[in-house]
Amino acid sequence: MFAHDRPSIMSYLKLRDDTAMPLYQQLEEQLCVLIESGTLPVGTILPAERQLAESLGVSRVTVQRAYVAMRQRQLLMSQGRKGFVVRGVGDQIRPGMDRLKGFTEEMREIGKVPSSRILEQTVVQDRSISSIFGLPSTAPLLKLTRVRYGDGIPMSREVAWYNLTVAPALEHADLSGSVYAYLAEQCDARLVSCDQTIEATTPTRQECDLFGFDDPLPCLLIKRHSFAQGARMIEYVEGLFRGDMYRYRLKLNG
Repeated sequence: MFAHDRPSIMSYLKLRDDTAMPLYQQLEEQLCVLIESGTLPVGTILPAERQLAESLGVSRVTVQRAYVAMRQRQLLMSQGRKGFVVRGVGDQIRPGMDRLKGFTEEMREIGKVPSSRILEQTVVQDRSISSIFGLPSTAPLLKLTRVRYGDGIPMSREVAWYNLTVAPALEHADLSGSVYAYLAEQCDARLVSCDQTIEATTPTRQECDLFGFDDPLPCLLIKRHSFAQGARMIEYVEGLFRGDMYRYRLKLNG
């Protein structure tokens, strides 16, 4: 939100009725200029649609169309009841896929502060998941469900299973930080390779609430099988990443 010593956003917006450009496009372009110039810094919460419409003397649909267009240009992100928040130019995460790394390392590389909220950490027996590991149906697995944050913004929801026959210390470990670092430092089980698939999906209502989406937005479902030395499979994880914040980069050689 604007600090008290900054001018109101309204002082920057001047819509005209003597031009062929529709009002919503005028509003969109003026807001984009304010974001690109830094006048509206990253993290600024824009006025609610109804509030801005009344202040400008236009319809709510006009403001709504401008906000939707700016979301499509990836300049705004929805924060549920908080409204729309400026995410800025170039604020999208573009992780490379040239090496194995976890969420914590990924966030630190792009200058964001990583954090996690654990929703579930329990030992389970799951026949279908055990088969993925090639283990007996009664094998103990650690199920870990976490919400991952970058600078306090929910970025992903991960459900992971870990092979406790390889890393039994995980059962009682504090896994709010990097599991990969814990595996390497405390279990002598550094991950050396993974098989990973990425597919587009639509979040559930519960996942929309978690990400602060008013309406479902495309997300990326990433499934990963991770291995330590000796081809020992330690992790299987299904991570749902918000599509408005992630764009994966591939480097291909001919």
